[in-house]
Amino acid sequence: MSRLALFDLDGTLADRQSALSDAVTGLCQMYALVPDADQWLRTELVDRANAGDFARLRDTFDLEASAADLWREYVALMSAAVTCRPEVLEGLARLRAAAWTIGIITNGAGDIQRAKIARTGLADLVDGVAVSGDLEIRKPDVRLFELAAVRCGVSLADGGWMIGDNPTGDIAGGHQAGLRTIWLRGRPWPDKLAVAHHVVDDVDDAITILLNETSE
Repeated sequence: MSRLALFDLDGTLADRQSALSDAVTGLCQMYALVPDADQWLRTELVDRANAGDFARLRDTFDLEASAADLWREYVALMSAAVTCRPEVLEGLARLRAAAWTIGIITNGAGDIQRAKIARTGLADLVDGVAVSGDLEIRKPDVRLFELAAVRCGVSLADGGWMIGDNPTGDIAGGHQAGLRTIWLRGRPWPDKLAVAHHVVDDVDDAITILLNETSE
């Protein structure tokens, strides 16, 4: 089994939800947006965000600021607010020391996802990153997994692991890509979806599983 570990970003390596709340609050204060705009943003951006969302925000609330400026400020606020726990960074460093190849595969717009990866320090600990905005395809599309492997300098055909919190995008997608999977429980599990190879409560536990694989 190849020592390739592909990790989801939001909800797996990084805490997106608390960052989203902080970013929306900051954006609304910056532009003096009405409470309805605050709630609109929290609803529309709950799973993901892209520049088009801010064009709709501008049109919905007849804002003077350009959509590009709103998006740029949101990216800056979100990347400043997002966090990755020190123990997760330490765990990834241990994987690298054990000769694992580490990639991030994430749905979202390229500029905001890469800003988050850079800000959290994850960029220094991974070999490659594949963002759905790069190809306008999303997990569970196998092509995004193939891109992640290529950017890590390895072949998906050699196998590896996918670790994430989304049952369909991460686990079903990982299975389709021929990878073993570790699911971070939390979201509802769809009926008839093939189970993950391991189920954990925290990404630290997933990293421990991988390190144990190394020592076997």
